[in-house]
Amino acid sequence: MAKVIVVYESRYGNTKRVAESIIEGIREVGGVEFSLKELKELGDAKRIAEYDVILIGSPNHVGGPTRGIKGFIDKFGELPLTGKKFAVFDTYLGRDFEKAVKKMEKRIKEKAPDLKQIAPGLSIKVKGIKGPIEEGELARCVEFGKNIANKLKMESVAK
Repeated sequence: MAKVIVVYESRYGNTKRVAESIIEGIREVGGVEFSLKELKELGDAKRIAEYDVILIGSPNHVGGPTRGIKGFIDKFGELPLTGKKFAVFDTYLGRDFEKAVKKMEKRIKEKAPDLKQIAPGLSIKVKGIKGPIEEGELARCVEFGKNIANKLKMESVAK
């Protein structure tokens, strides 16, 4: 059974809510083990090597991911991640659509070129700095989780 970890940072709870909604989508499909961890709860980054898929979420902070998430990604080059997959998500305000997503994807590809991207990044709009998340956006998060879980199930059937 494929194992997915969702690691995120969240200042006001919006990115956490996105992460929980992604897990909801994975749970709905079933047949995939999952773990949800706030970055500060993760402890040793080496633990992510136990998972088949690493999903990483960050609020958009000054046009990119948080310092903590950048540091987390920077450790990937030291980890045995060959054959593993990733996807990223962010929460944004105003015109910062996909800014953190694009920077996280680029950084991951630089630090861990063996990691394969399982899905395009997901950028979720919030109404204000403290939120809430725009109406209809959480449904996109659930679909993102379902899409990833379905891909993993198809891959395991193909093996």
